[in-house]
Amino acid sequence: MRLALGLSALVVVLFIGSLISGYSQVPPWRALGALFADDGTPVTIVMREIRLPRALLAVMVGASLGLSGAALQGYLRNPLAEPGLIGVSGAAALGAVLAIQTGLSLSFALALPLAALGMAVLAVLLILALAGPRGASITLILAGIAISALASALTSLVLNLSPNPFAAADIVFWMMGSLADRSFAHVWLALPFMAIGWALLASVGRGLNALTLGEDAAQAMGINLRALRLRLILGTAACVGAATAVAGAIGFVGLVVPHLLRPLVGARPSALLWASALGGAAMVLAADIAVRELLPDRDLKLGVLMALVGAPLFLHLIYKTRKEMA
Repeated sequence: MRLALGLSALVVVLFIGSLISGYSQVPPWRALGALFADDGTPVTIVMREIRLPRALLAVMVGASLGLSGAALQGYLRNPLAEPGLIGVSGAAALGAVLAIQTGLSLSFALALPLAALGMAVLAVLLILALAGPRGASITLILAGIAISALASALTSLVLNLSPNPFAAADIVFWMMGSLADRSFAHVWLALPFMAIGWALLASVGRGLNALTLGEDAAQAMGINLRALRLRLILGTAACVGAATAVAGAIGFVGLVVPHLLRPLVGARPSALLWASALGGAAMVLAADIAVRELLPDRDLKLGVLMALVGAPLFLHLIYKTRKEMA
């Protein structure tokens, strides 16, 4: 209970911090007041149409990636599992790249995220077809690796053959991941998919707890492993696909956050689900604040900062774990 209250309070504080962070120096009380009362100045537009959707997306993306990472690690019983493992994020990135390269993203504002979501759905169908209805965990991993590798190769091919240097630059910058220039249209587009993903992943907690005893023991306890795997794949795909569609590639959240919080929940997979969702939201909010405060006059990408922070943190966790096992 204390962990839940602490993480919830941290998310609230960082959410408020995200609302009052930005290049324009507006007093915090005036900025927050503009959310509730139109003062007839541009501050109201900035707060309601720029900062609020950006903060909401940070919470949504962080919660989705953290929850997906915890669910995959619990199902595969592998602390190295992360949301991109099943290939949905790579496929969503490919869809966005194709939208930019073909010029669809210039036709209307939501062409890019819609293309990314469409490719993510296609990736899910391929995973289900390749893994089969009764496929084991290793089959799921191999199917995800194959799809991820194919999506990465096709993305590189598009970049390689791109005749337009401006489109290639847009592709590269988008793949770095960012929440800048997002609007409520992106929030409403991603929210239904993420909500479905959250509901599906929240329902696998009991099954993940049983799987800690092994698949045979879980089946003896009445767990339908086939249904559990289907909910896990669909939930992860909905969360990760929607997150990638609106924010680009943002790594390490689903990998690092469950590692940090696992000792605090007694290594119970069901408790780690909600803890990682809150922790992921806090991590992305903090990183998004940092990209605006560290270099306010430069467009520092969120995915770049996450990699710079996440990789050393993950290496530290590996070193700490190795010392404990020695």
